[in-house]
Amino acid sequence: MNAVETLINNNTLSDEDFLDYALTHGFGDLHFKVDSATGMKAIIAIHNTKLGPALGGCRFIEYPSIQAAIQDAMRLARGMSYKAALANLPLGGGKAVIIKPQGTFDRTAYMHRFGAFVNELNGRYITALDSGTILEDMDVIAEHTPYVASLSKYQGDPSPSTALGVLRGIQAAVAFKLNKDSLKGLHIAIQGLGHVGYNLASYLHQLGARLTVADISSARVEQAVAEFGANAVETSLIHKVPCDVFSPCALGAILNKDSIPQLQTTIVAGAANNQLAHSREGQLLHDKGILFAPDYVINAGGLIFAAAKYLHTPDENITQQIDGIYTSLTKIFTYSAQKNSPVNEIADTLAKECLA
Repeated sequence: MNAVETLINNNTLSDEDFLDYALTHGFGDLHFKVDSATGMKAIIAIHNTKLGPALGGCRFIEYPSIQAAIQDAMRLARGMSYKAALANLPLGGGKAVIIKPQGTFDRTAYMHRFGAFVNELNGRYITALDSGTILEDMDVIAEHTPYVASLSKYQGDPSPSTALGVLRGIQAAVAFKLNKDSLKGLHIAIQGLGHVGYNLASYLHQLGARLTVADISSARVEQAVAEFGANAVETSLIHKVPCDVFSPCALGAILNKDSIPQLQTTIVAGAANNQLAHSREGQLLHDKGILFAPDYVINAGGLIFAAAKYLHTPDENITQQIDGIYTSLTKIFTYSAQKNSPVNEIADTLAKECLA
């Protein structure tokens, strides 16, 4: 990892460092919008458009600083490029963040202004659902731009598709690492029971897996215990649970120098973005003998769904494309074993080759 990567992961980048990071990692555009009438502050990062226009979700969450918001947009945009490339989609990677203010604000007005912002880019960026945005937001945005992939008319919740892709990834990892073609009886610890995590828990329960779950919402945990017979633990303990598969499905950077030594699993495979706090953590997992499913490969189901709706792909093709996550991960796992290299480095190399 170079010095700039270290700075961006530690949220200490100066403006000049951000430009160095953008150049180093092939960013095409970084756009800012400050709307004085509404107070909206938004960022759109476009990483790569070689394979097609940049598609990526719009986050609407609080950030401690503008630097943190830029960091989030840039890292996620890069991941979207890699995700689209390895999913064989005719799309590039981008990401948007609207900085959620404290106190009162006019949400609808924010979305109107953001829609106009997206439209100013003339199709280079296509927006979609992400953390903090809902379908109703997308419908408002679409009043100002056609470049929206998640709309209520599409029945556009990508969460079940994301969860299905994670399931296929877990199946690929279990087949490769444990030489098992069934998940029945395996113990899977799920961190996060949001839309994706809960759908994943449902799929795993149907296939006979034994579940341990954790979430900041006690109501979701209680529902999973009642519906799936899951065991519940505190959020601070879930990564320490002895299990066959640890599945991070909350926010990123869960895999770091402190948490990795505490893992008691043979596989890490989950939906969260940017699970590695730094790329070097991939080597720590590799050295520990833990098989890691790179997040931008395993969680591509949501992007596949959004792209299919935007591009009017037949529904039957969506499941077929999501099933391809199993094949992609098996290829990456095999190369990693052959080269004795961390899985994340192999995945990065393959994605960069697609974008070269």
